[in-house]
Amino acid sequence: MLFDKFEKKTGVKMDEVFKLARSLQGANFKDEKTVRNVVNKVSALANRRVSKQKEDMIVKAILDGKVPKDLSSIEKMMKKKK
Repeated sequence: MLFDKFEKKTGVKMDEVFKLARSLQGANFKDEKTVRNVVNKVSALANRRVSKQKEDMIVKAILDGKVPKDLSSIEKMMKKKK
């Protein structure tokens, strides 16, 4: 199953991913405090440390609207990087 492969590869339980996704519904991604909170939650979920510099870069990109907002945009972005 796809979720099993995801969990095995990332070490992240899908229940946690869904819990995070539900908590983000209606979140104000124009608010810096909210965005920083989300970055920290994702970092903790993935068990990856994000430096202050990288956090600032991610937050700025999100606040400036430079992050894809839908799946097709993400797919296009990923294809360009290959």
